[in-house]
Amino acid sequence: MSQLQENYLNPFDNEQLPFQVLKNQHDEYSLWPATHPVPQGWDSQFGPDSRGACIDYVEKHWHSINPFQQA
Repeated sequence: MSQLQENYLNPFDNEQLPFQVLKNQHDEYSLWPATHPVPQGWDSQFGPDSRGACIDYVEKHWHSINPFQQA
């Protein structure tokens, strides 16, 4: 394995990056690096902020991970 691969940190796991919370039409949430473009079908709901603050937002606002279950 090269030195570059050993030091690579997935941007979705990098606590040093700013994050945002996205939401789709099914009321599903996603934690997304603010340095990446928002994918089609998703809207920004919160951020950019720290990864931890975004996780707190999701835990407060996402009542059910089952999109067919009423909260």
